Amino acid sequence: MKKYYLILFLTAISLSGCAQEPSKEAYKFDSDKLLERCEILSSDKYGGRETEKSGNDSARAYIINEFKKIGVTGYDGNFEQPFSFSSRNKMINGVNILGEIKGSEHPDKYIVVSAHYDHVGTRNDIIYNGADDNASGVSALLSFAEYLKANPPKHSVLFAAFDAEEMGLQGAKYFVKTIEKEKVLLNINMDMISRSPKNELYVVGGRYHQPLENIIAEFDNPTSTKLLVGHDGSDGKQDWTWSSDHGPFYQKGIPFLYFGNEDHKDYHKPSDDFDKITLQFYKNAVEIILSILLQIDEIGV
Repeated sequence: MKKYYLILFLTAISLSGCAQEPSKEAYKFDSDKLLERCEILSSDKYGGRETEKSGNDSARAYIINEFKKIGVTGYDGNFEQPFSFSSRNKMINGVNILGEIKGSEHPDKYIVVSAHYDHVGTRNDIIYNGADDNASGVSALLSFAEYLKANPPKHSVLFAAFDAEEMGLQGAKYFVKTIEKEKVLLNINMDMISRSPKNELYVVGGRYHQPLENIIAEFDNPTSTKLLVGHDGSDGKQDWTWSSDHGPFYQKGIPFLYFGNEDHKDYHKPSDDFDKITLQFYKNAVEIILSILLQIDEIGV
């Protein structure tokens, strides 16, 4: 009789443990909205989103409005972070977009998730829409905000859509000057994550921070897309350590993970349009990055 009750007790514990395990469905995001936002941001309406141009202003207004609809608040009350820099003996004015969701357990420790929203604009009356570079990353940023608003994170998450990346990482450089290093757990940066004929997504940054390297090495990939470590100065390939907005974070000694892909034939050409995106790969890439973000939020680094 005692054995019977013991079996029931152990079974109840087992079932209880299983009930607490999150299902893969719990990590899903709205992939339809992901694609819709990417298509909108890479449309002719925004004229290639060049810094200081009207199309850039319109794209910024669209992104801020999406944050507001999701329920994300501005960082320290402000969505816009203006900055200026000199380029070819001319002062250029840029504007970063910053939103945040406060953490439930570590509100003063931030995970900064970033993607640049600017592109190269219009040349010879031809629009360079930059669907992969980097409407893809910004749309993913909005998908993460939507997911985390419904599933509050333990750490605060700052969503940074940086401006003037195409002009030398200027928005990220300015932002990093304004933050306290001790408050930032890490930076997760996305730049060109929607196209891969090889179904491969690269991640850079783990080699510079052992806990992150361990997380990537032990990552249980929920998709059919390959997550590859490379382009990090250790494999003879082009080193992406400084290639995008994660560079200024690394320079300040802040851990980072950069997700991106190798250049394609439409890189910085007017043919980088939404219809060239590898749809299933893009969805898989966003699911991979979200899964890693959630794991880092759960355990810290």
